[in-house]
Amino acid sequence: MAKDQQTNDLMEKLVSLCKRRGFIFPGSEIYGGLNGFWDYGPLGVELKRNVKDAWWSDMVTGRIDMVGLDSAIIMNPHVWVASGHESGFTDPMVDCKDCGGRFRADDLTTPCPKNKNKLHSDLPDHMTPSRQFNMMFKTFVGAMEESSSQAYLRPETAQGIFVNFNNVLQTSRLKIPFGIAQIGKSFRNEINPRNFTFRSREFEQMEIEFFVHPSEGEKFYEYWRHLRYQWYIDLGLGKDRLHLRPHAKEELAHYAAGCSDIEYDFPFGTSELEGIANRTDFDLKRHMEFSGKDLMYFDDQSREKYIPHVVEPSAGVDRAALAFLCEAYHEEVVKDETRVVMKFHPRIAPIKAAILPLVNRDGMPEKAQKIFNHVRKHFNVFYDDKGAIGRRYRRQDEAGTPFGFTIDGQTVQDDTVTVRDRDTMTQERISTDKIVDYLHDKLHLDT
Repeated sequence: MAKDQQTNDLMEKLVSLCKRRGFIFPGSEIYGGLNGFWDYGPLGVELKRNVKDAWWSDMVTGRIDMVGLDSAIIMNPHVWVASGHESGFTDPMVDCKDCGGRFRADDLTTPCPKNKNKLHSDLPDHMTPSRQFNMMFKTFVGAMEESSSQAYLRPETAQGIFVNFNNVLQTSRLKIPFGIAQIGKSFRNEINPRNFTFRSREFEQMEIEFFVHPSEGEKFYEYWRHLRYQWYIDLGLGKDRLHLRPHAKEELAHYAAGCSDIEYDFPFGTSELEGIANRTDFDLKRHMEFSGKDLMYFDDQSREKYIPHVVEPSAGVDRAALAFLCEAYHEEVVKDETRVVMKFHPRIAPIKAAILPLVNRDGMPEKAQKIFNHVRKHFNVFYDDKGAIGRRYRRQDEAGTPFGFTIDGQTVQDDTVTVRDRDTMTQERISTDKIVDYLHDKLHLDT
């Protein structure tokens, strides 16, 4: 089978599994959906929450030099003038005269429905001249829809951090170097959303603005590049599919002293998971200029006053979740049958364990319910008593559940259960009063 066909098949299988098992659904599907918007189902919301929790624990509460923030989605429009988004947050757009499709001029790899077997990039004569399209979503604040009440849904979470720099500094009494972190929704009116959840119009970001002395910008840029790269590896992404790519000089934004992308080999191609940028003093300087407020930092020990430089690790929650889904997906042949198993790292697995009574009689359901009620106080666990035990194992494999605890006749007699490992399918027997300790030991949730 050709590599492109294998890639398409893998994405089709993954998208199908996400829908079938309740990871991700098309947004407002019963009305035909809306391109670029997705809903996370019962398993997907747990996966996404676990990714965010791991990031927050490792990058915020696990550090003494970081605090959190939750800024408003809609801000004063002058924020986006100062940041440059109102005038410069654009993509080049073209239209296909044949099919009426609208595309980014720098990405015409979509097949044209009117010219079979040809990409739009093969049809330059059928394209309109390129023009710039601002990707910010407009809205109105208040009762009147007029220019004076126009505002925007934020296209990034970073500016909420910059405009709150003084507020955080004064209330937290932090000393440079320190960071402000935020997880939140952002919105970009993408011309051509594609590749499942990778490029969407509504998405979630995990961003840090790390404020440093101007002389230490390069030092902390290197520090955050390697720290963030290692974070993905520690959560299960393969080194052979994960790349830390420095931007060439011609790629850099005019204000950046350096930028690197953490890229992952998705089935549809190698694409960005996260960007780490040395943004120098651009953002604070711009907001000082446009707001008239003093955003300089005063070091009461050195008596030095300066505009801090900023290193920004900016990650996409949805892209990270998609990468973990792609990495986890495995097909194995077991006893002449194909087993689909999602091999998530335990920290991000949506369900940590399944409680499974072998049959619904002979005291097993009552014993299983008692175990379930105890263990769910400590972990997100799932109770399943529907169907043959082999079929239930397969359902949990597709959900990525690391362990299954089967309650059988012996459990009723001696309070022991069979533990099945998701990845190896090996089984062992332990005492019911050891289940919580067993999971704490095996899941390594703090690492």
